[in-house]
Amino acid sequence: MIRSETTKIEAYNDFLDWICFGGPVIKSGDPVEQEKQLKYASLVANAVMLSNVADLTEVLADMAQDGHAVTPALVACTSPYTREHIRRFGRFALDMEDLPNPLNPKPLPFEEAL
Repeated sequence: MIRSETTKIEAYNDFLDWICFGGPVIKSGDPVEQEKQLKYASLVANAVMLSNVADLTEVLADMAQDGHAVTPALVACTSPYTREHIRRFGRFALDMEDLPNPLNPKPLPFEEAL
């Protein structure tokens, strides 16, 4: 159990290091600036994880609607730390008039255990 929890913490720390541009190096000796850098990195990481969880939940709901079995074991194989779809570098066009749909969380569509 300790190894499992340590692995989760290490996965989060790896994700946080990936989110931070320039790696996990703290660039200032000022304690206030250090704390700001850590908090901003955590804020961005949490926003990305929230987006990932919302996307994964929608995909799982679509799978259940298509007749695929959605079980707790399947959900346990997913991770909020996915990053392959994120463009860290590049050109981004932001349309501030294009508002996203409201976040409408749904319960996971687990099949009844037999």
